[in-house]
Amino acid sequence: MAVHAGRHKLGPDRGQIILHTFRDGLAATAGHDLTIEATRWSGELDVNDDLSPAGLDVNIDLGALVVREGTGGIKPLSDRDRREIAVTTRKVLGSDRYPEAVFTANTFTAAAGGGEISGTFTLRGTARPLRLRVTETGPGRYHAEARVIQSDYGIKPYTAFLGALRVRDAVDVAIDVDLSEPDSGAGA
Repeated sequence: MAVHAGRHKLGPDRGQIILHTFRDGLAATAGHDLTIEATRWSGELDVNDDLSPAGLDVNIDLGALVVREGTGGIKPLSDRDRREIAVTTRKVLGSDRYPEAVFTANTFTAAAGGGEISGTFTLRGTARPLRLRVTETGPGRYHAEARVIQSDYGIKPYTAFLGALRVRDAVDVAIDVDLSEPDSGAGA
């Protein structure tokens, strides 16, 4: 089924948001490249009668980021490592003070097989422009990608071993959404 006009509620039941972090520095082999899932998020996509997008708002709960995978490193990622990463992530993101990240779209540009969504991404109380590159992966199914630069939001990327191991400033974001079936919140 194709996307229909109206309001579409979004969340983990209709898609996923994945963050990819990468290690850097002289001691990079000691660390892990991480795959982190936002397990609690919500959004609304408004679609016009001509099936063009009219609005998109997404809220991500920063206290619900879960490490799904760690690749590389001298040893495999342990459960203890995952817990420590979760604590460090909440601290680095200031999730006690800024519990959500928010994306609000302001323009949609269509292109063959997808397009681009431009908007404002707010993280740690700092709002910056963000552009999502979107591809249609099937009827009503979409994949979007963006890159968030931590320092643009006042975040100092994680470092260890006196800076010899660090997380790259750029975090890749991958979003998959399935709008192929109507949701209970659909409609005008």
